[in-house]
Amino acid sequence: MRGKLITFEGGEGSGKSTQARLLAERLKFAGIDAVLTREPGGSPFAEQVREFVLSGKLAPHPPLAEALLFYAARADHLSATIRPALAAGSWVIADRFSDSTRVYQGAAGGVSMADIDRIDRVVVGATVPDLTVILDLAPEEGLRRAAERRPQGARTDPFEARDLAFHQRLRTGFQAIAAAEPLRCAVIDGGGPAAPIAAQIWRTIEGRLLDRPGG
Repeated sequence: MRGKLITFEGGEGSGKSTQARLLAERLKFAGIDAVLTREPGGSPFAEQVREFVLSGKLAPHPPLAEALLFYAARADHLSATIRPALAAGSWVIADRFSDSTRVYQGAAGGVSMADIDRIDRVVVGATVPDLTVILDLAPEEGLRRAAERRPQGARTDPFEARDLAFHQRLRTGFQAIAAAEPLRCAVIDGGGPAAPIAAQIWRTIEGRLLDRPGG
């Protein structure tokens, strides 16, 4: 039986990585094999792309070039990690997936959705998420959190460093995706402590993907 693909999306500092990890742990506790992964990254080649993109040393480039880099990483991630895990019956929990490209490079960056759709059909194809959890948070709060978690002396993530208007477009972009695809997406308030948010996410998993209550 094919596994499930659950993706976590949201702006900077929204708590995606924490909630993805907590869900993977909860699934394993419930006896479901879970693979925790991330984008960009999740395979050796994709991790190299991640280091390149997030280095902060790239020459100026258009959003389309950026989108193509992310899709190059995604193609390898799908081939090396996601599809084999799903075929083996494991659940895959991904910290970001193709919705991030649609929002960061599309809605906020200006790449046309028609271009992104064409690339997505080639790279992602039928491997669409069974559930996408969108953690919604005011960008001002998310950027504050991101700054607090950054180790002293560490460089600022090049996406975090963009202006507030960019981050506001990100939030609007994720909200638009959720509104357009309510059967796939679940919007969760990203404010507040991690534990209640994780509990709400688990209730969503129970209601949409599990055959038995309580896991």
